[in-house]
Amino acid sequence: MLTWKIQSKNGDTKMVAHGEREVGLVSTYAYEEGDFIVLEQAEKGAYVWVQVDECLGSSLLYMEGNLYFHVPFGEKHISYAPNAFSGNRHYLYARYATKEEIGQYRNLAVNVNDSHENDSTYPHASANVETRGEAVFAARNAIDGITENHAHGEWPYASWGINRREDACFRLDFGRNVLVDKLVIYERADFPHDNWWKQLTVAFSDGTQMKCELIKTDQGQEITFAEKKIEWLELKDLIKSEEPSPFPALTQLQVFGRDII
Repeated sequence: MLTWKIQSKNGDTKMVAHGEREVGLVSTYAYEEGDFIVLEQAEKGAYVWVQVDECLGSSLLYMEGNLYFHVPFGEKHISYAPNAFSGNRHYLYARYATKEEIGQYRNLAVNVNDSHENDSTYPHASANVETRGEAVFAARNAIDGITENHAHGEWPYASWGINRREDACFRLDFGRNVLVDKLVIYERADFPHDNWWKQLTVAFSDGTQMKCELIKTDQGQEITFAEKKIEWLELKDLIKSEEPSPFPALTQLQVFGRDII
């Protein structure tokens, strides 16, 4: 069973829709500040295609519990497309994934529905620093599926910003063991405003680490390795180039592999 709910900041349910294997909800009123979206599902450890807004598209999520998504307003909204969550008509959709979809080789990192409040649906991005606490520099931006990296700031140029921290660390949790063999890293490339990382270390949950050499480019940089079984990974020991800018940043991290089914 899948259930969409739109609730007010007080927890009052404004709209609801149910479905056995898939469910859509058309909201016909404008969101109010404090509203949040809930996707309830009855299968612990379920794989679900989730779309909280028609402007975001959908992501295949691994759900240990329910999804809670706070509708963004003000500063928190500018990391999303201008039309997202705006107006008085919205389309939410969810369905359980098929076995074939779950088992296919894919980017396991993308989650357009991720947020700070997310603690039970995966993948989930977090970090020990986000520049000035601003939404356009939040860790979630690095797994939103958008690789545009020629500027910085509001959508579509959101990124993970490190606020000049030398010990900045980005973490990606999958919520279960997965098999991975390739990363693609898109550094932000708003040159000359930006610097870039010439080296970083990837730490995996299996206890192994891998140093990666990077170049100055606006293209995705592929890093391949023997298949690993992991539950999470971290990007750490970020070493920027000798260029004068103090502002390296991560636009997107892709992690390719497959689920164990």
